[in-house]
Amino acid sequence: MTSFNLLSGATSAYFLAFWLMVTYAALHREVLGRIGVGFTWLGFISHGAGIGLRWYESYQLPGGVGHAPFANFYESVVFFGWAIVLAFLLLDLRLRRRVLGVFVLPLVLVCMGWAQLSGRDAIEPLMPALRSRWLTYHVISCFLAYGAFAMSFCVSAMYLLKQTAHGDARGVGRWRGFLNLFPDSDTLDDINYRAVAVGFPIWTVGIVTGAAWANYAWGRYWSWDPKETWSLIVWFVYAAFLHARLTRGWTGRATAWLAIGGFAATLFCYLGVNLLLTGLHSYGG
Repeated sequence: MTSFNLLSGATSAYFLAFWLMVTYAALHREVLGRIGVGFTWLGFISHGAGIGLRWYESYQLPGGVGHAPFANFYESVVFFGWAIVLAFLLLDLRLRRRVLGVFVLPLVLVCMGWAQLSGRDAIEPLMPALRSRWLTYHVISCFLAYGAFAMSFCVSAMYLLKQTAHGDARGVGRWRGFLNLFPDSDTLDDINYRAVAVGFPIWTVGIVTGAAWANYAWGRYWSWDPKETWSLIVWFVYAAFLHARLTRGWTGRATAWLAIGGFAATLFCYLGVNLLLTGLHSYGG
């Protein structure tokens, strides 16, 4: 058994879970939702075991390659998917609204599918700048925040879909059964806020540890590299979200759209910068 096998098994479990969730949403059979969550847990366990085994495998290669499995695009996108599932399962333990999986699992499948199809799953030695414990602290912080921001995005999409359908009499009739599975609008709005409230300080820790790592690797805390600049943009977007919510009383559509914009900025910070721009973080692509 290799880490690749475990991660492939996790992808299969997530695929089955997604279609079980879709069938649950269509037929309103609670048992299908529970089975879907069960497969999600199975995938999550296999996913985590695959990450752990890959970490172990890196130490078995000649030349002392061993390192935390966050050093290249394949490893980072696999961990991104794991962080999203972690956030979803924690939310499901509290909310028990399995329809959220219809929105969350496609994000996870895109991550895992992209990783599987990238053909770049070989474990490689770390470049000198990455040989630091700051790598582990920085990457784990950032990706846990990504998971929280992904939940904010998903519940914001659900909120806007529900509000749009209620504003259209024909839409209410067409979508009534599906929308009845959603939490109420106030709950969705509250989850959106709480997800950002959890993700924002973790993202802040990610920026701080990244600055400490930059000083260790390159002798300066901040250099306005594209990744650093976009991480700061993401920080400001979610800071504006919390400011608008707590001091201006923004709720509902306004914060939902702000959360969606924040997640778009997050994705560009993670993917767009690495794949489209050049800089000190270009190794991520």
